[in-house]
Amino acid sequence: MSKLFPGRSLASLTHADGEAFRDALRKRGLRPTTIHKRLAHAKAMLEDAVRLSLIPTNPFRHVKQRQGDPSERRKYVPVADAQQVIDHCPNVWWKLMAALARFGGLRTPSESFSLTWGDVDWERNRLCVTSPKTEDAGKPHRIIPLLALLKPHLDAAFDAAAEGDVFIFPEKYRKRAKGKRGWGGANLRTTMGKIIRKAKVTPWPRVFHSLRASCESGLAQSFPLAVVAKWLGNTPSVALRHYVDPTDAAFEQATHWTPRDAENDARATQNPTRSAADGRRHEATPITESLEIVTSRRSLSRTDVQYPEVQRECMGIEPQRHFRIRFCLVFIGFSSREAGGYTVWGSGLYLFLYLFLPPARHPKPPRQQGRHI
Repeated sequence: MSKLFPGRSLASLTHADGEAFRDALRKRGLRPTTIHKRLAHAKAMLEDAVRLSLIPTNPFRHVKQRQGDPSERRKYVPVADAQQVIDHCPNVWWKLMAALARFGGLRTPSESFSLTWGDVDWERNRLCVTSPKTEDAGKPHRIIPLLALLKPHLDAAFDAAAEGDVFIFPEKYRKRAKGKRGWGGANLRTTMGKIIRKAKVTPWPRVFHSLRASCESGLAQSFPLAVVAKWLGNTPSVALRHYVDPTDAAFEQATHWTPRDAENDARATQNPTRSAADGRRHEATPITESLEIVTSRRSLSRTDVQYPEVQRECMGIEPQRHFRIRFCLVFIGFSSREAGGYTVWGSGLYLFLYLFLPPARHPKPPRQQGRHI
């Protein structure tokens, strides 16, 4: 921005300047994803300026840029092609580097070159991966299974390691890959590109990222995506957008797949007599069940039905007791005020008899509603 707007202050920037900044990035031939990311950085910087009261509003807030499709620069690398490339690697360390990316899903070089021999659990076939990228997010490491295609290369590296080595990769490889910008400044894809051409395999874009994405795509065919995302250190949403692609095996399996309802229709077409008999049997079942229910209802005597006290009150067979008590108390109070004490004693006697006389044990049940067959 300083090169495009020399001598300009942040307060003088406008929305038109934001569009000019985006168009300048397009003229440089950058990909839409790169333009989207740099424009997001500029917006974040100007938002901090607004928060610090340096400028009133963010002039780049409404400048839009479509994010590119990550699958355009990603290619699934089959196991056969990866194995052919590994066979043409110059030494055991380059073979292990490619195997960790394709069969372990490790980020290269940050996670591969951070591995130590203490991270390998030989007994339980597990590998503790240190992840510098996700360390700031509270995920400094993760545990992945030691897959069958990866373990032979790790065994070969263990045999070739010097006595007393802490890191799996020799120090000369780690120093060469770690520059002033950290692991991001390593240039390993040039040598790996030469190895790919030597193996007579069609080159693919984003060499190590495509190997890692191919590993996650293969695992997602056999394991739940949430589990695979935990193993590779991302989230299911990120995996679906940036990593997982349909494999050739999935396409081959889909050519022989048929829905279940189509299989049922095919069986019915092959044996129509049996399907018709099954249909008649299922149609007769509700009538038989209804006849059994009606017979069982008629076999019961009305006098055999017992109703609890709460149900009798709800059905209206006899009045609720608390309502009678309340009526007697109100009547007693009214009589004591208007007619003297004779009515009071009569109401009290009625209340006494009601409270201590037991209710009827077998009341007549109400008439059942509905049609009788």
